Amino acid sequence: MPDLAGPDMPWKLPIFDGCGLLWGLLLGVFIAGAPVTACPTRCHCIEKSGMTVVQCMSRNLDSIPPDLPRDTVVLLLASNHITHIPNYAFKELHYLQELDLSNNNIETVDLGAFQGVSDSLLVLDLSNNHIQSVPKEAFARLRAKISLSSNPWHCECTLQEVLRELRLDPETVNEVICHTAVQEEYAGKPVIQVLDSGINFCNFHHKTTDVAMFVTMFGWFTMVIAYVIYYVRHNQEDARRHLEYLKSLPSSSQISKDFDTISTVL
Repeated sequence: MPDLAGPDMPWKLPIFDGCGLLWGLLLGVFIAGAPVTACPTRCHCIEKSGMTVVQCMSRNLDSIPPDLPRDTVVLLLASNHITHIPNYAFKELHYLQELDLSNNNIETVDLGAFQGVSDSLLVLDLSNNHIQSVPKEAFARLRAKISLSSNPWHCECTLQEVLRELRLDPETVNEVICHTAVQEEYAGKPVIQVLDSGINFCNFHHKTTDVAMFVTMFGWFTMVIAYVIYYVRHNQEDARRHLEYLKSLPSSSQISKDFDTISTVL
């Protein structure tokens, strides 16, 4: 084989095809820059203006997906079949600003449902669900604009205290209706309208509690009186029977006469 590096041909280093290597490097950079947490299976995740938007609307979900991207800013879970918001449901979503849970079947909201997002959340939509009441602690420290319209609210003291601390959506505030109430006359009326009229549901709560305590005390008092009467009558009956028994016994004088008669005979 002739020497390619002869005096008439300069030495050349071997040349490798760098195309495959270049694609490998690009793929590595792409993988390294991918989000740590992948998009949930039944959701669609997009980047919009530098924000991660997770779209899970109308996906027949019956619970909140557990594997949401941690950099989620907008989370759309409307029009599903979610019935419950558990404690710490969004605790890893520290950048979450908008949360849409409208048009679900939500009935219960746990105490710590929104813990972890209270500082970042700006918009919360819980409209068109089946919520009747929520614990006061559920919305603690939330600064978000909240929509609670079209739920079957039960108007009582706890709801009044909850609403006092919230920043309700002004466009839907009049659609927060008392489905039921501690006083039936307020059923079917907007909660804010009732409260603005000077009604205090907590007063009804205290009055109801006072009446219940009075009824309970009266019941106990009645039971004590009934027992005392029964005890006295029972003792009177025993005393009467004992007296009759004593009367039926022969007297001492009659016993003495009978003894004298027996002695005389003898």
